[in-house]
Amino acid sequence: MRIPLPESLHLRMDLIANPVPTRAAATIAVVRDGTHGLEAFLMRRRSALSFAPGMYVFPGGSVHPSDSDEITWVGPPPEQWAQRFSCHAELAKALVVSAVRETFEETGVLLAGPDEHSVLDDTTGLEAFREALENEELSFADFLNQQDLVLRADLIGAWAHWITPVFEPKRFDTRFFVAAIPTGQRIDSVNQEADKTMWAPLSTVLDEITAGRVSMLPPTLVTCQELSVLTTETLLPAAQNRTITPIEPKIEEEDGQLWLVSDRGEHL
Repeated sequence: MRIPLPESLHLRMDLIANPVPTRAAATIAVVRDGTHGLEAFLMRRRSALSFAPGMYVFPGGSVHPSDSDEITWVGPPPEQWAQRFSCHAELAKALVVSAVRETFEETGVLLAGPDEHSVLDDTTGLEAFREALENEELSFADFLNQQDLVLRADLIGAWAHWITPVFEPKRFDTRFFVAAIPTGQRIDSVNQEADKTMWAPLSTVLDEITAGRVSMLPPTLVTCQELSVLTTETLLPAAQNRTITPIEPKIEEEDGQLWLVSDRGEHL
């Protein structure tokens, strides 16, 4: 899929010579099976936000310092995540915690349970904790300890690694995860960064993008394309079989037109 460079980005070409530093971030594509195939939960960012205004995104955000705290955890250890994402174990641990924490803060979906064999089936009474986490008044590790819960790292899969292009004034080094919404849980109220949310059948959301009714950044778009052929049953096996390399879109000129092109040489 080819995406020409928007006119608004032509004004940022000076940032290529002096790019801003990236911030570590994590996001989870939360999915469920639907009547028309796999569906993903998407949030539209408010138009007043400085990064990706008006774009549909998955839940996620920046890594916080407290995401590195000691935490009760079951599933693949940090060293295994580090191998998947080509980073050190401390960062890998923080990325997993950040992904689960941000998803809980923004949607109420909590990938945690009393032990390695169970997961909470109702999180609607935890709104106060979500607010405390979002305000950084409480660490995710302390929240889990207070609730006698363990993070279920076995419920998520590593999917991709995208780096914001150098021409953006805000840049993130983002690891993408995937997870099926736990049985019994539902999306609760979402945070104030979103003005619209939806469960989107991935078999049709791509048509909505083509028609101009939905806008996405390339990482979200590509992830939706890749997930559209899966089910919740095949999701984690597909994640395990992926080879993950960093993708940082570049600008290339072709036939007098500027295009966004990934490191893999694909037009986005």
